[in-house]
Amino acid sequence: MNNNIINEIKFVNEPILSYEIGSPERLELEKELNRIKNNFIDIPVIIGGKEIRTGSKGTCILPHNKNKIIGEFHKAEKKEVKMAIEDALKAKEKWEMMPWQSRVAIFLRAAELAAGPWRAKINAATMLSQSKTYKQAEIDSACELIDFFRYNASNLPQIYAEQPISPSKVWNKTEYRPLEGFIYAVSPFNFTSIATNLPCAPAIMGNVVLWKPASVAVYTAYVVYEILKEAGLPDGVINFIPGNAGEISDIVLKNKYLSGIHFTGSTKVFQDMWTKVGNNITNYRTFPRLVGETGGKDFIIVHDSANIESASRGLINGAFEYQGQKCSAASRAYIAKSLWPNIKEIIVEKASKIKTGDIEEIDTFMGAVIDQKSFNTIKSYIDYAKKSDDAEIIFGGNYDDSYGYFIEPTIILAKDPHFKTMEEEIFGPVLTIYVYDDKEFAETLKSVDNTSNYALTGALFAKDRYAIDQAQKALVNAAGNFYINDRPTGAVVGQQPFGGARLSGTNDKAGSKINLMRWISPRVTKETLSN
Repeated sequence: MNNNIINEIKFVNEPILSYEIGSPERLELEKELNRIKNNFIDIPVIIGGKEIRTGSKGTCILPHNKNKIIGEFHKAEKKEVKMAIEDALKAKEKWEMMPWQSRVAIFLRAAELAAGPWRAKINAATMLSQSKTYKQAEIDSACELIDFFRYNASNLPQIYAEQPISPSKVWNKTEYRPLEGFIYAVSPFNFTSIATNLPCAPAIMGNVVLWKPASVAVYTAYVVYEILKEAGLPDGVINFIPGNAGEISDIVLKNKYLSGIHFTGSTKVFQDMWTKVGNNITNYRTFPRLVGETGGKDFIIVHDSANIESASRGLINGAFEYQGQKCSAASRAYIAKSLWPNIKEIIVEKASKIKTGDIEEIDTFMGAVIDQKSFNTIKSYIDYAKKSDDAEIIFGGNYDDSYGYFIEPTIILAKDPHFKTMEEEIFGPVLTIYVYDDKEFAETLKSVDNTSNYALTGALFAKDRYAIDQAQKALVNAAGNFYINDRPTGAVVGQQPFGGARLSGTNDKAGSKINLMRWISPRVTKETLSN
C-alpha cells in the first residue's frame, strides 16, 4: 500500500570535484580514459529493452584525434522507428500508473550512480567523444546531469501538491496526468546533461519517450542509457534510437500519437519540425507540446564604469570555454572606447595563454570542435573576416584539421556593429568586438537588442547602478538569461533556470518547474459532498 505523503524532497547542487594530480578522482578518470580508448564498443538501437543491430552504422570518433575510432553505433531505420513507437505506447499504461514515488526513486537512484560508481565513466566518455576538458566534463556530465535528476525529483511533489480551493460541501482536486501519446526527444552534442534531461524530464512526469541522440555524441548517450537501466528504468519507457534525424523525424512527426517534442539544436531544424507538425496538425489525437532551445548570438556589454579585469576575464571565459560550443557562449561584445586599450591588452595576453590540444592534458583549456562540418563553417567565418576591410583579427585566426578539428581562439575587431560575425551564429571559438563611444551607451543598447533575432543569454559589466538599470530595461527581451558582472555562461540547475525566446527557443526553462509543467495535462475533478 502506497499511502505515504511526501511534502518535500530536498535538493542541493552536486559539489564539483577538483581532479588534482594524484587525487582519487583523477586516478579513476585516467583509468577510464585509457579503458575507453583501448576498447571498441558496438552500440545497438534499444527498443522495449531489446538490443537491435541494424547493420547500418555510424562511427564514434575523438574530435581531437579524428582517426581514433572508439566504437560504432547502429542506426534506427523506418522499421525500428515504428517499432519504438509501438513499444513506447505498450509501456505507457504501466509506467503512468506507477506510483510517482517509485518513478522518482528511479531517477534519484540514477543520480547516486552518476555521482558515484559511474562518475568517471560518464566524464571520460564526454571528454573523449565531445572533446571536453576534465573541468568542462565535470560541471556538465557529472554535476549538472546529477542536478537535473535530483532537481526534477524535488519539483514533482511540489507540482502535485498544488491543489485548487474547495468551498464548503465541495471537494476540488487536480490530477496531473502525463500527456496522451509519446514524447520525441532530440538531443544535442554539446552537453551530456542537457541531452539526458530531454528524455528524462518528460519520463519522470509519467511519459514515454523516443530518444534520438546527436550522432556525434551517441557514445555518451549510451552510457547514460546504461545508468538509467541500472537504476531500474522499465523497458520501453525511454527507447534509444540513434540514426539520421531527418529520416526518423519524418516517421515520428506523422504519427497520430505524437504528444510532444523536447528539442535542443539548431533554429532551422526546430523550425522545420514545427512546420511539419503544423502540416500534420489535423492527424494528431492532441495538440503536440513543442519545447525547444535553439540558437544564440550571445552578447557582452562593457560599460565605462566596469571593472576592467572582471570584464576581460568574462570575455575570454565566456567566449572560449568548450571551444565556444555553448548555446550561451559570448559571440559578440560591445566595449566602451575609454576602456578598450586596457581591455585589448589584457584579453590578447589571456588568449595567448590558452592551451589548445589534447583534452587529457591537465592544463588544456580548449579541445577540438566537434566535427568536420563545424570546422568548415567556423573556418569560413574566420576567412571572411581576414579578407574584409571592415574587420581586423587581433588574435588567432589559425586552424588545422590534419589531426583533429582544432581552431585557435580568435578575436575579431569590427568597424561596423552589423558586421557579419556580429550578427550570425558561428558556434565556435570566435569573439567579435565592436568599440562604441562612451556617450553612445543608450544607442548601443538599442543596437544590441536589434542586431540579433536570438535572445538566449547576455551580460553587462558595469558598476554604475543607473547604467545597470538602463540596460535591464532596454534589453528586457534580448536575453532569457541576463548576467550582471559575470560571463553569460554557466547556468546552474535550480539557480538560473535556462532558456531564451525569439529564435532561441520556447523559453520553457530547463532546470525548473516551468519545463516539467509542459509534460503534464491536468484534470480537475469537482465532487459535491452534500448530495
